[in-house]
Amino acid sequence: MTTKEASTKAKSAETSKKASGSSAKGAPLTEADLLKMSDKDYMSAAQLEFFRAKLQALKEDILKHASETTEHLRENILVPDPADRATIEEEHALELRTRDRERKLLKKVEQALARIESGDYGWCEETGEPIGLSRLIARPTANLSLEAQERRELRQKLFGE
Repeated sequence: MTTKEASTKAKSAETSKKASGSSAKGAPLTEADLLKMSDKDYMSAAQLEFFRAKLQALKEDILKHASETTEHLRENILVPDPADRATIEEEHALELRTRDRERKLLKKVEQALARIESGDYGWCEETGEPIGLSRLIARPTANLSLEAQERRELRQKLFGE
């Protein structure tokens, strides 16, 4: 990481610590506002607050779905027809697979929130380069830049890692 990148990263960590626990001044940022901001504002307090809110909403949504699944699976529906029973069991299996994927996503969301608190959010874990706002908007749990992610996927494909 260059001195300039380290300095930028330190400044954004400072501003995020100042902004933690309080919302940004004025109305909350929208995705369009975020994309209009200059590169020097990368991972400013307002941007970090935007992503914190987005991740918190995603976390709450996942937890809500998990509790709905628990309630749904507790319902005992006695169906005498084996075909109907098989359909219900298949629906339960599909729902459980979906919740398992959401459980893994929840872990990534919590890791992203921890990176916001530590000041590492928005920076590639492999290269130290900015991940980019458009990538973070599309995938707020991203911890690698697009190039680093492509290299990792290529290695996995070639070497089965």
